[in-house]
Amino acid sequence: MTELNRRMFLGSTLVAAAATTAAEAEDVTVDVGLVGATQNTKFAVNLEMWWTKLPFIERLKMAGKFGFPAVEFWPWQGKDLEAIAALSKELKIAIAQFTAWGFTPGLNDPQNHPEFVKAVEAGCAVAKRLNCKLMTVVGGNDQPGMTQAQMHDNIIQGLKLAAPIAEANDVTLILEPMNIRVDHKGHCLYGSPPSIRICQAVGSSHVKINWDLYHMQITEGDLCGHLKEGIETKTIGYLQLADHPGRNEPGTGEIHYNRVLKEAHDLGYRGFVGLECRPKKDERSAAFAVSKADIW
Repeated sequence: MTELNRRMFLGSTLVAAAATTAAEAEDVTVDVGLVGATQNTKFAVNLEMWWTKLPFIERLKMAGKFGFPAVEFWPWQGKDLEAIAALSKELKIAIAQFTAWGFTPGLNDPQNHPEFVKAVEAGCAVAKRLNCKLMTVVGGNDQPGMTQAQMHDNIIQGLKLAAPIAEANDVTLILEPMNIRVDHKGHCLYGSPPSIRICQAVGSSHVKINWDLYHMQITEGDLCGHLKEGIETKTIGYLQLADHPGRNEPGTGEIHYNRVLKEAHDLGYRGFVGLECRPKKDERSAAFAVSKADIW
């Protein structure tokens, strides 16, 4: 390299470094109005984990201010559904999904199936009011005296009972496997292989998996490889994310979400990706971190 070329190289490197520093500084000062409107991935911010000091309806307004195209939340009970429906329509924010059936009583116990069916019926009515197409259902914690295989078979039977209701209402039930190492010790369903098997056994176009990448990382790793299996089996109904360890936004842990989100996109996933993560510092910083994870 000649001295002239060396000077030109060093000069361009310094300019690039300065630009990077300026971009990083801009994250602190730029208006947040479009930070949620990312180019490749459609993120749905979780209103149970973001802006938690505000009343629920104010959290929805904050999602709009940040430019997120969608939100998700946990149980619909106890929430002002009319206000949510009206405000989401006004702000043009989609309700990506909510929880129709939680940890207890367990779906993995047949005695709870009649109540589960009623919950799915009620949830479908709520989904129509909110113009929502996805509802999370949870398998349940370990049942005394039952093997894991028995509990999984019970989940299959419960989902078979509810599937016709979901199909009639064009609402997809998304079964969420958890992790038992960090967050949900004693839960009966974790990892992608048994979740795929359950969905295939149910055999409904409206029963799929809430594929939480945070839980999958802790349980099995190889996120891109397992994503491919989920897409190929047509069992992925929805994606969620959080980094690990910490369950915070991308960039705070070990998962290279730029690569994982690109893989999901390359495999053809075009649905929302739920931000079921706790902002480590504040929502502003977390939102910019999320936007950076969408840069490939």
